[in-house]
Amino acid sequence: MRNSAAARSGVSPVQSVDRAISVLELLARNGEAGSTEIAAELGVHKSTASRLLSVLEARGLVEQLGHRGKYAIGFGVVRLAGAAIGRMDLARFGGHTCETLAEELGETVNIAIADEGIAINISQARGSAAVTTQNWMGRRTPLHATSSGKVLLAYMGEDERRQVLEHGLERYTPRTTVSLAELAGELERILADGYAACFEELELGLHALAVPIHGPEGAVVASMSASGPAYRLSRQRIGQLVRPLTGAAAELSAQLGYFAP
Repeated sequence: MRNSAAARSGVSPVQSVDRAISVLELLARNGEAGSTEIAAELGVHKSTASRLLSVLEARGLVEQLGHRGKYAIGFGVVRLAGAAIGRMDLARFGGHTCETLAEELGETVNIAIADEGIAINISQARGSAAVTTQNWMGRRTPLHATSSGKVLLAYMGEDERRQVLEHGLERYTPRTTVSLAELAGELERILADGYAACFEELELGLHALAVPIHGPEGAVVASMSASGPAYRLSRQRIGQLVRPLTGAAAELSAQLGYFAP
């Protein structure tokens, strides 16, 4: 319906988005403005500006100031900005924590967040024993085939997890978990144990361990992992790394404002 209306008016969805962003930028710059002023700034008819403001107001991104008819930035923008600030704080604090832990363990340490059904690595540090120059920063990895991803899946809300898994599980190596029932069992164990381990599920020869990072309200906002070659990061050594990794994640969680009860 909206696309049809846009087509009839000769305005593309992209142009509408651009105009909406321009409205927000105008209000951020001026503090407040009326629909007539906004229309003049955008070079559009007043009715077009009013429609844009109506949509933005419905989303909480702008608000009308009493009876004066002027608009200002709404608290919905604060919510969006808060999400971005949280990620920046996580990357800023996490970088130092990753470096300290990588130096202690000698392995590569990463921090990952969930984003639209995948995991994205936002921070990385290589330990002295790391034998690969592979850069995981910014890399998008599957949630079901990585230790970080499995932690994020385990602590994810049921509805969100169902949406992520509804398209099935892709196989990356012969060891990748592709059974939904088997994965569900793994996620239950992760919640019970507080960590996830992967053995050659994404790449042959690569083992990894991950633990959760909590945000201010206690929700899991990211995962911290240590990874290395299978010949060095054995199952026995994986068990030995759980405590230092969990301790580093707890310190980072505290920096973000979370303190375990």
